[in-house]
Amino acid sequence: MNSYNEKNILVVGGARSGISTIKTLKKLGAKVFLNDIKTQEELGEIVGEMKAYVDVFILGRHPEDLRRFDQVILSPGVPTHLDFIVEARKMGIEVIGELEFAFRITRGKFVAITGTNGKTTTTSLVGEIFEKSKHKSFVVGNIGIPVASKALEAHEDTYMVTEVSSFQLETISKFHSIVSAVLNITPDHLNRHKTMENYIDIKANVFLNSRDEDFVVLNYDNIEARNLAQRAKCKVVYFSRKEKLDNGVVFDGEGIFLVNDNNRTFVCSKEDIFIKGSHNIENVMAAVAISYLAGVEIEVISESIKEFKGVEHRIEFVREINDIKFYNDSKGTNPDASIKAVEAMDRPTILIAGGMDKGSDFGEFLNSFNDIIKHMVILGETKDKLANCAEEKGFKNYTLVSNMIEAVKVSCSLAEPGYNVLLSPACASWDMYESYEHRGDEFKELVSNLDFVNGVGYEK
Repeated sequence: MNSYNEKNILVVGGARSGISTIKTLKKLGAKVFLNDIKTQEELGEIVGEMKAYVDVFILGRHPEDLRRFDQVILSPGVPTHLDFIVEARKMGIEVIGELEFAFRITRGKFVAITGTNGKTTTTSLVGEIFEKSKHKSFVVGNIGIPVASKALEAHEDTYMVTEVSSFQLETISKFHSIVSAVLNITPDHLNRHKTMENYIDIKANVFLNSRDEDFVVLNYDNIEARNLAQRAKCKVVYFSRKEKLDNGVVFDGEGIFLVNDNNRTFVCSKEDIFIKGSHNIENVMAAVAISYLAGVEIEVISESIKEFKGVEHRIEFVREINDIKFYNDSKGTNPDASIKAVEAMDRPTILIAGGMDKGSDFGEFLNSFNDIIKHMVILGETKDKLANCAEEKGFKNYTLVSNMIEAVKVSCSLAEPGYNVLLSPACASWDMYESYEHRGDEFKELVSNLDFVNGVGYEK
């Protein structure tokens, strides 16, 4: 920890994780340089808040003279291929991310959860299981609480239950977790990672430094996740919703069981799981495996599952009016996540989709509609791409809109009693919003202000 005292550290990115990194570095005695491509005016109040922690601001541009820096720490959203970052590495300056930085300065032990989809739900459930077990723990990472913000508070007996994204895993070198999990791998973030091979390699970094005594939990039903077992240097434990396993966590159609050499221990029934969708059965199974391998008793795990109500913005029930149910799945930021949301719908559904283009193919997304999706309301950067894909698939029931207000109004005009209205964009939010949370919050606010006259929604 003392290695940062009097060192010149460049932090790139002034968002949430960058701010936590800066504050923690200051506690460690570092001289902190903050770089952000946004200008002081664009960053607004952040600059004033950070003046007590930042020695030098480099704003609206990237640094030109890198020789003074002892280390560069990147926020997850900063692409690693930027010219000045490549140059820093060529000069022998170490470039790491906020996750790696936090790992190096904390005494806590990590439980790391990654995957294309289901990370937040699984991490939240594992966090609640740990809380009920009375284990000292922090729930951190991509879930919204930077790891660096809790790193110095953790002790040797503290578990850092960490949601880990591919952006974070790009910049690790020594990061190590005692239990790691890869929930699934499907195409995502290809605008940044370029190829599926790169994306898979980055996801595998979650157990890059695993040891013989560690565990990695893998989804047996997802071929890309299952194949990662060949790379593991630690014990591999599978979970499966579809297959009978001699060892691992399984689902028999009615309940979840922990299996050890064919000996089955009941964990919970399907009815005990509040959150909708078959994918959430998988998320619960993963949480069972992770928690059990970390030393939590089965009874505590079972009780926590029964009490878990899900996470905000993930097939979140918002409201029912005139027998029309509204669901917020703004966290459906890629086609596979939104397919799962569509599959969770049990009534005719009006779908709101579209957002920032991450290079995704929407073919399978359209194929998942079957008879459930009666109409698609499309907004955002991808609206023409989604419309063209719909035409190619012979799906003619779509409407293009300019914003969420229009999307909700059109959806309400199309929905009949007995229908659902589902926001599940299959795209990132950054073309129109600060985050998927911001997008989901606007949808929920609009829905909460709806009234109906003859079945047509309008704002109060």
